[in-house]
Amino acid sequence: MISHIFLGVSDFNRALSFYGSVMDELGLALKFSDPEKPWAAWSSPSAPRPLLLIGAPYDGRAASPGNGNMVALLAPTRAAVDRAHAAALANGGACDGPPGLRLNYHPDYYGAYFRDPDGNKLCICCHDKPGEI
Repeated sequence: MISHIFLGVSDFNRALSFYGSVMDELGLALKFSDPEKPWAAWSSPSAPRPLLLIGAPYDGRAASPGNGNMVALLAPTRAAVDRAHAAALANGGACDGPPGLRLNYHPDYYGAYFRDPDGNKLCICCHDKPGEI
């Protein structure tokens, strides 16, 4: 259903480091990075899409987060949720909800929320029961 998601960033090198650390914890591969454009993209090592892209906004104006917008990335395990959230915070992100169960979504929803250095809201979540792959 989703081809790609693009998030505008104001400092490409900072964002590349931030997103690289989070994507590593989720097992996602850097597909390309072009600092001249600037933009970069990650996806599953086994599929060409969907892509998560970061870069300068196309219109040349300053990047800004949308009100009510959030990108949720699927983690393979609850431990990966914890590691990705920790990586985000260690690389300039701000916590917007620590890792934990969100029973109001469903009994096995385990998620964490954070903002990237530009204020974009992200969620890392796992829908599996503990111990499931």
